[in-house]
Amino acid sequence: MQIGNTLKRVLLVPLFALLVSSVQQLAAADQPKDLASALTPLVSALSGKTPQFEITGQFVVPIDGKPQPIEIRMLRYDDESFDFALTHAEYAIEIRRRADVTAMALPIHKAVFIGRGVVDATNSLKPLAIADRLISKNSSLGTVSFGLNMLAAGDIEATLRGLLASANFIHDPSKGCWKSDDATVTCPKDQSISVSAKDITVSLDTKSKVGDAPAAEEWPGMKVTELPRGELERTLLFGVRRATEVLQPGGELTKPSQAPRSTEHGNLTWIDGQRVATLWGTPEEIGTAHGKLLKEEARRCIESVLYSFGAANTVRTGRWFRHDLEAAYARLSPHIPERHKRETQALAVSLGMEPEIVQVLNVFPELFHCSGFAVFGSATKDGKLYHGRVLDYMTTIGLQDSATTFIVRAEGQIAFANVGYAGFIGSVSGMNAEGISLGEMGGRGEGQWDGAPMATLMRRAMEECDTLQEVQDLWTNSPRTCEYYYVFADGKTNEAVGVAATPESIEFIKPGQTHERLGEGIKDAIVLSAGSRLEELRRRVTEKHGQIDPEVGQWLMSRPVAMSSNLHNVLFVPADGVLYVANASHKKPAAEMPYVKIDLRKMLNEISGKPGVAQVP
Repeated sequence: MQIGNTLKRVLLVPLFALLVSSVQQLAAADQPKDLASALTPLVSALSGKTPQFEITGQFVVPIDGKPQPIEIRMLRYDDESFDFALTHAEYAIEIRRRADVTAMALPIHKAVFIGRGVVDATNSLKPLAIADRLISKNSSLGTVSFGLNMLAAGDIEATLRGLLASANFIHDPSKGCWKSDDATVTCPKDQSISVSAKDITVSLDTKSKVGDAPAAEEWPGMKVTELPRGELERTLLFGVRRATEVLQPGGELTKPSQAPRSTEHGNLTWIDGQRVATLWGTPEEIGTAHGKLLKEEARRCIESVLYSFGAANTVRTGRWFRHDLEAAYARLSPHIPERHKRETQALAVSLGMEPEIVQVLNVFPELFHCSGFAVFGSATKDGKLYHGRVLDYMTTIGLQDSATTFIVRAEGQIAFANVGYAGFIGSVSGMNAEGISLGEMGGRGEGQWDGAPMATLMRRAMEECDTLQEVQDLWTNSPRTCEYYYVFADGKTNEAVGVAATPESIEFIKPGQTHERLGEGIKDAIVLSAGSRLEELRRRVTEKHGQIDPEVGQWLMSRPVAMSSNLHNVLFVPADGVLYVANASHKKPAAEMPYVKIDLRKMLNEISGKPGVAQVP
């Protein structure tokens, strides 16, 4: 699924090329007056000082290693109304906003989404000062919004002239351009500008007069889907805003505060740069503490999934993404334990969000894909069982900003460690206090959702099972969704099993067993992956057989076994109650980041809280 590239094409590249090239690449010369005059119409339009305008042009940007053109058209009619269109060879999107109607059309899919009614001004696409709402305060691109506001506050041409006078550009009269080491600016005609900066080229024409605005509801030949207008505008606004954080994160994201916090039934601490949240009590108490401790992190997770990913997925498929999730949740919900629903409800209330938003977020992992292994006995240096889990999934949507390891002691359940993300209560990687560890790998069959969500079964296993056989029985006796592969392990008995599960069948693969899809068996080992990654993982396990310890176990998961989209890696040592966790950063996959040792037993002993930790209001 090429959502990462779709996200860049639809939400990131055009927006940032326009803003950055138009503001940050302002050029100077020994004749700055000409350039200042040429830039004034465009900057006046982008800053909101011009009440009406039309901007048309083209970006040529590198996507998938080659330059690709994107056509753009922007028209502002008044403080409430605008048109916006992007056209690429693989996608097209048109937005029409009027005072009481907003429409988003996808011409390639012949689909249009129409929202009517009043919208909350703080979360709207109203064009007046929209840059302040589109660009997050947690993005380093906030300087663009600040620059536009500064320019709009005074005489734009005079301000530009002052800025240009101090810039380090050289005017080439023979070619009619201004050059620096990184950019070239030309003005081919009145109210036109072309900027070449590194591997991006932007050519734009600006007009100060526009015609009559076409009706937002009229889209002949297109399938119409009616939406709440607030949902439509919120998805687009929050999707772009979150994308600014992912593409150009500010210090709040790259170097977050590591001050510990606590609330009733929860603590948040940091271990060598990683978030660790301990939660305990009833489902309501755990959900409430989760929301209080991780409110901003949960917001980022939700905006990444529902809005940035959701908008890109809608453009890719022609279907409203949240409708797909809601349809999945309706079929999955009967198989989710009531205690999990109560926790989700309390989490939503604590976050100040609609319960439905948090509910659908928690079925999103039905799309994950990964690798895993378990080695023990003769395969390891000390005979202990080591269980490795590689989560390869879309670092491009910024889930790493919400990465959190949860230590949970739920009332009446087995305590466990869950390597996950704020706002998400299910599990894709975990280990319980009884030495059971689990990791999953997504397969095919998306849409087969008449069963228990994978992440729900994973959490139930940690809460309910203290033997490997009990885990196998849980999967055998539960209605299942889609196609998934798993590695389950028990550190108490040095047992492990690979699992291939679909809604119709389940197969357990024993250590050392030869399998047509996995190759010849390796003694005291389970190795699951696909393609060249499987071949490399098998080679490494065979090469290091008998020498595997925590350090070698982490090496087994290094690139290229882990993909470039590697979101987190975990090495479980269930016999010791220890796990080693690596999370992706904005620049590196998890496999290239340091592993942090987390002692589940120690954390459980300290779960009552630490004195002197600041309370969360």
